[in-house]
Amino acid sequence: MASMAKVKAVEKELQDELEQMKKLQSDMRKTVGSRQQLESQLRENQIVRDELELLQPSNTVYKLIGPALVKQDLTEAKQTVDKRLEYITKEIERCEGVIKDIEGKSEQKRQKLMKLQASLQAQQGALQKHQRPV
Repeated sequence: MASMAKVKAVEKELQDELEQMKKLQSDMRKTVGSRQQLESQLRENQIVRDELELLQPSNTVYKLIGPALVKQDLTEAKQTVDKRLEYITKEIERCEGVIKDIEGKSEQKRQKLMKLQASLQAQQGALQKHQRPV
C-alpha cells in the first residue's frame, strides 16, 4: 500500500534530481561557451602563425605590449605563437573531456528521473485506488 509519506518522499527526491540536472545543464552551457571561445582563439593564432611563416628572416616583427609596439625577433614570435597554440589545443581537449563527463552524468540523471517519475506515478495511482470508496 502506497502511503502519502512515500509519495512525498519520491516527489522530494524527484525535485532534488531535477535541480541537479539543471546545474549539469548550466555547467554544460558554460563549458561549451568556453570551448567555442578557445576554438576562436585557436583559429586566430593559426592565422598569425601562417602569416609569420610567410615572412623572411630579414622582416621586422613587432609585438603589442600595452599601448606600445616593441620589436621582436621573428623566431621568438613563432615560438610564442606555437606555445600559445599548444596551450589552447590542450585547453580544448580538457573542455571536451569535461563535456563528455557532463554528458555521462546527465544521461545517468535522465535515467534516474524517468525511474522516479514512473515510481511516483505508480504510487499515486495506488494511493488513488486505495482512497476510492468501494
